[in-house]
Amino acid sequence: MPNDDVILAVDAIHATYNHAITALHGVSFEIRRGEILALLGANGAGKTTTLKAVSNLLPAERGQVNAGTIRYEGADVTRRKPGDLVRAGLVPVLEGRHCFKSLTVEENLVAGGIGRSGSRAEINQDLERIYGYFPRLKEKRRTLSGLTSGGEQQMTAIGRALMSRPRLLVLDEPSMGLAPLIVQDIFRTLRKLNRETGLSILVAEQNSAVALGYADHATVLENGVSVLSGAAADLRQREDVRAFYLGQQASPAVKPAHLHAVA
Repeated sequence: MPNDDVILAVDAIHATYNHAITALHGVSFEIRRGEILALLGANGAGKTTTLKAVSNLLPAERGQVNAGTIRYEGADVTRRKPGDLVRAGLVPVLEGRHCFKSLTVEENLVAGGIGRSGSRAEINQDLERIYGYFPRLKEKRRTLSGLTSGGEQQMTAIGRALMSRPRLLVLDEPSMGLAPLIVQDIFRTLRKLNRETGLSILVAEQNSAVALGYADHATVLENGVSVLSGAAADLRQREDVRAFYLGQQASPAVKPAHLHAVA
């Protein structure tokens, strides 16, 4: 029986590219409503493939989920088109700060509202809400997105996704290439959104320190397998996790113990 408290359930998924290259071979996790879950791991661990599987974007890259299940709001994700998932509230923000660079910041945001067929009044209302969370975007609203900074482009990409009124926001490496202060600002805003609106957030991050600082729970991936899940506060304290799975320094005496049983 499905758990109504769980908005996304990923169970033992396997995925390949071109039916030949194995990318995932056993990824499992759940996100409860109103929760931030961080998907952690080194470069190549399978984070981006997992997010594309969740958003049903793998087929566009000749990828396929071969086994396991992905259920959003109890329904099989692989049977729904990506656009239908967005309209149902599962909204991805892909790696690389994808903006329409020849459009202004505000035109980019409006595009997110149009994508869900919002009325003019709803779009204007949502614009003011986004500007409240990202005041910098209001200052730059008439500027072409291609002429804004990397941080502003990331905020624009997130803001455009929020204009779709998501219930689950799926973010891929939002900190990539950004200055630490900008990263902290973005994650603080995501946390504020989560707390004030109940927005569920799945965020894949290589920057484990910042992700564990703002997430409620985390799942660690290694070579396409989920090896550890738990409360973010607990994982943040574990020196073995930081050293062996997140690439951070630890005492040479520390050895990973019992990490391959996903909690």
